[in-house]
Amino acid sequence: QVQLVESGGGLVQPGGSLRLSCAASGIILDYYAIVWFRQAPGKEREGVACISNSGGMTYYADSVKGRFTIARDNAKNTAYLQMNSLKPEDTAVYYCLAHLRGDGRCTITTPQAARYWGQGTQVTVSS
Repeated sequence: QVQLVESGGGLVQPGGSLRLSCAASGIILDYYAIVWFRQAPGKEREGVACISNSGGMTYYADSVKGRFTIARDNAKNTAYLQMNSLKPEDTAVYYCLAHLRGDGRCTITTPQAARYWGQGTQVTVSS
């Protein structure tokens, strides 16, 4: 059974930081690109960052570029999203997705097949 479990969400003040984790079981992440998505109430789901299976390529949405950093530790079968300089507009449920893709590339669009979703973790940025 494949599981992706996100953790690390919570309530943080504007300007603060959080690190989200995405721990995988039942699959070997070496063969998967990882994409972080978020969805705020009343808004469409947005891809914010991705990292290729090898870690050699990363890509960020303009809304988070320079503030968020995606990383992975294949030995731990885990991916991360370091979020700094958080803003109220970053408030959302954050999801990780593993996409079976071993070509060393990634995109922040939603793949239609060969993917697994996590259950999401709430991030709230508020004073």
